[in-house]
Amino acid sequence: MKALAAQHPEWAAREPFKSVVAGDLKAVMAGGEEALAKIIAVSHTGNTTAEFQDIVTQWSAAARHPTTGRRYTEMVYQPMLEVLSYLLVNGFKTYIVSGGGVEFMRPWVARVYGIPPEQVVGSRVRMRYEVRDGVPVLVRLPEVDLVNDKAGKPVGIQQMIGRRPIMAFGNSDGDFEMLEWTTTAPGPGLGFIVHHTDAEREWAYDRGSSIGRLARGLDEAEARGWQVVDIKRDWARIFP
Repeated sequence: MKALAAQHPEWAAREPFKSVVAGDLKAVMAGGEEALAKIIAVSHTGNTTAEFQDIVTQWSAAARHPTTGRRYTEMVYQPMLEVLSYLLVNGFKTYIVSGGGVEFMRPWVARVYGIPPEQVVGSRVRMRYEVRDGVPVLVRLPEVDLVNDKAGKPVGIQQMIGRRPIMAFGNSDGDFEMLEWTTTAPGPGLGFIVHHTDAEREWAYDRGSSIGRLARGLDEAEARGWQVVDIKRDWARIFP
């Protein structure tokens, strides 16, 4: 990130990049998901889409969680897979709508979730078309196009899908606007919040978390008719 800031010195004075360059990780984490999304979007640029896909594919095949020793792509939620399968066989079209980088997710989501890349909505950077050595390429630029978090999620959904969902699942206040957008549309709408309460089998976090904070969603779920799923109470199994 310091090298990137040197190439673009105007960023060094901006948050959250200023905190990264200064090595102030506490300040970075205090910025939550939106700050991290901006950092990741800008720092993972300069290469072509094909080069970036190769990097992600190699990482997803080798990287393992430091505590469980499992590949990160194996640490998906079994109930989530079951819900996706149920919806698919009953004629629904399913999408992943995440604050993560869309180009980071697309290389592996089809294999893990059975969702094709064109049905992934995420944060994204701007791109530029170039011809290098006679070969057309798309180059990832160090400019954020969309942070697909909080109020950015309904925007990303409209831009990519063009219609409101009739069902949405979230697990943090970063999903609040997506749930609100879904359940206030004319016609049927259903919202679910996954509440991380199981510190033994997974992690327990909600109101006090800078990342994945869940407070407003819990406070307003009942009044809005959103179903709260308690991992410790409701999930017999977490990971496949």
